[in-house]
Amino acid sequence: MTPQRITLITLGTRDLPAARAFYARLGWQEHPESQPGIAFFQLHGQALALFPMAELAKDQGRPAAPLGTGAVTLCQNFPTEGEVDAAFAAALAAGGTSLKAPEKVFWGGYSGYWADADGHVWEVAMNPFWPLAGDGSLTLPDPE
Repeated sequence: MTPQRITLITLGTRDLPAARAFYARLGWQEHPESQPGIAFFQLHGQALALFPMAELAKDQGRPAAPLGTGAVTLCQNFPTEGEVDAAFAAALAAGGTSLKAPEKVFWGGYSGYWADADGHVWEVAMNPFWPLAGDGSLTLPDPE
């Protein structure tokens, strides 16, 4: 088994119905495995879950922990700047909050940041040094 992998990302949410509605407005479709207390979304080779923050803390074995957000960034890479702009606009139209509008960045790419209602930070980016496969997946290039 490959140890260097992530199979499930779980985001804690203060309001699960509102979070479900937000991701639905983004065009994401819940997987049939979803239940009233948790939402699942099939990603490419992994899954994303939305779970109430208090329940997540309890499940982690630390029910009194004040779970926060912002120290992790989830990123979607796109092949063009135009697709980055479109994804950013779609996130804002769905109710996301603009953190930084997409712009050319110091490392030679183009990126912006938005947050969902629970403060989970998403980056949308175009990296000219990391070509994407036709299905949108990323394999880091080998050094030359």
